[in-house]
Amino acid sequence: MSIDEKSADERVDEKTARQVAEAAREKKWERPSFAKGLYMGNFDWQLVHPHPLPDLDAAARGTAFMAKLREALKGIDASVIERDARIPDKDIRILRDVGAFGMKIPEEYGGLGLNLADYGRALMLIGSLNPSLGSLLSAHQSIGVPEPVKMFGTEQQKRDFLPRCAAGAISAFLLTENDVGSDPARLGTTATPSEDGQSYRINGAKLWTTNGVVAELLVVMAVVPPHTLPDGTNAPGGISTFVVEADSPGIVVENRNAFMGLRGIENGVTRFHDVEVPVANRLGREGAGLRIALSTLNTGRLSIPALCAGAGKWSLKIAREWSDARVQWGKPVGEHEAIGKKIAYIAASTFALEAVFELSAALADSGMKDVRIEAALAKLFSSEVASKIADELLQIRGGRGYETAASLQARGERAVPVEQLVRDMRINRIFEGSTEIMHLLIAREAVDSHLKAAGDLADKNANLQAKAKAAKGASGFYAKWLPTLAVGAGLLPNSYADHGRLAKPLRFIERASRRLARHTFAGMAAWQAGMENHQAFLGRVVDVGAELFAMAACISRVELMRNEDPDNAASAELLALAFCEQSELRCEALFKDLWTNSDKTDRKLSKKVLAGDFEWLESGIIDTSEGTGPWIAPWSTDPMDDKRQPYGS
Repeated sequence: MSIDEKSADERVDEKTARQVAEAAREKKWERPSFAKGLYMGNFDWQLVHPHPLPDLDAAARGTAFMAKLREALKGIDASVIERDARIPDKDIRILRDVGAFGMKIPEEYGGLGLNLADYGRALMLIGSLNPSLGSLLSAHQSIGVPEPVKMFGTEQQKRDFLPRCAAGAISAFLLTENDVGSDPARLGTTATPSEDGQSYRINGAKLWTTNGVVAELLVVMAVVPPHTLPDGTNAPGGISTFVVEADSPGIVVENRNAFMGLRGIENGVTRFHDVEVPVANRLGREGAGLRIALSTLNTGRLSIPALCAGAGKWSLKIAREWSDARVQWGKPVGEHEAIGKKIAYIAASTFALEAVFELSAALADSGMKDVRIEAALAKLFSSEVASKIADELLQIRGGRGYETAASLQARGERAVPVEQLVRDMRINRIFEGSTEIMHLLIAREAVDSHLKAAGDLADKNANLQAKAKAAKGASGFYAKWLPTLAVGAGLLPNSYADHGRLAKPLRFIERASRRLARHTFAGMAAWQAGMENHQAFLGRVVDVGAELFAMAACISRVELMRNEDPDNAASAELLALAFCEQSELRCEALFKDLWTNSDKTDRKLSKKVLAGDFEWLESGIIDTSEGTGPWIAPWSTDPMDDKRQPYGS
């Protein structure tokens, strides 16, 4: 029986899936969060201004490494990676020799001990050469073995694994499965404890294991079944995290996957058949695996904004040079407003990409703020904006943007890989949480205070008595909170005056923050427990917050540059003003769309499409994929099974 043919009883129901995700979510807010405040109508400018700065020693280490890295990268030919769809061994050696595999690992364990900001700047540089290189290093350090071991490992685990990773032992993170994406409750890989309690046996299969094809060490998420401990007590088990040696007996790595972009990444399928892993290799307690994964991703996601900022910078350089060199109708194409608007968007958005990354990383490095929402917003905003920048650059380059770099070079023109950039950037809207999942994740955190206040009002399974009691408690919260949304500094014409021309967008952010909170409350009041089903509404709420966060980051960065880089501060102010003006227009459109939209009709239409009511509309085409296999391959988990027979066959 295929996975798609399983009965409803065999599938994980929605309630269970939500309970698993909610149990793993970090619920306490012990440190202030600037972005969380934005969604609650509290624009606390002091949380991001002055812009946090690193200590002098950390800054010196970062500067020295960047100079060393830039020189080392001269030995890598990016076109070879794209041509051969592999990163050559000599390139791996170059990265190892310069210490790139240990950038985030503390010096005491053999790493470079860089902070998040300098680590991101290094990825920015490396990714501008070839994004596959950036993916290799970020998958290894941001979500691979180094980060979870550094955060959750014992001292012995740190001594065992971190020096190896710093020296270049490539690692990978294995969570996704053939039938499991963003819904961990369906996880099928198991880790069964041995009778003596000294080890586990892992069985299962993992899909899309970036670095998994060449990794030496693996972080594996697996479900430990409920079991009895040697002392007779019962253990509930649950999703757990293990560090696994990739050459362990019973592991088979197969089918190096091929994608539309990132042609150099080593991504495949990894199967486990009775793979023995010592208890000493488990990170944290049993059942803490999903929490470890989510905590790792909180800061691990910042690698994507760094890579996106690098792509924006590269795009701006190419757009500027090409638009000045290419002449049409008697003047450079960049002087035509149709192209000039695109250049202005690329420039302003690139400044915002860098500002968002730098602020998020600085907040995380300071350790004084909770950056759960900031990191998620940075990933969401950056992946969407960088993808649009790449597309706009392709349009500016026209046919030469669509043509491959190899083809351009073959006929004597400059080998500019714009079409490759479009392909490479596209995955960032899916990596480490798709845009749609990020909307839901951020929305959950953004409305957390509402849900706590509402209590059983937001629980569709609660009875009328519980809801009545919850309503009484919620009224107290809202009686105090709602009046704070009526007035604020954004209504005062002289507020933020010490920021000069940037005072106007600051006032807009403050007003828009309170406005956003009022709309969110209106949604909660209207839908209560049904709020979670209005995902389009929540997505727009999140997107407004992302724009406000990006605007604030731009302004904070300009104020930083007035002291740190005064020669470029004036031009940075123009970039910030341009971005804020563009962003305000997007915010106004999002606010309008909150209540004036086609959501109701779209829901009705999508249900009828799924029911097959419009199959007639699909006539007149040829589907070459028909007959080539099931939608989701029901693979065997047995790596010794050469026929790869599906379950139940």
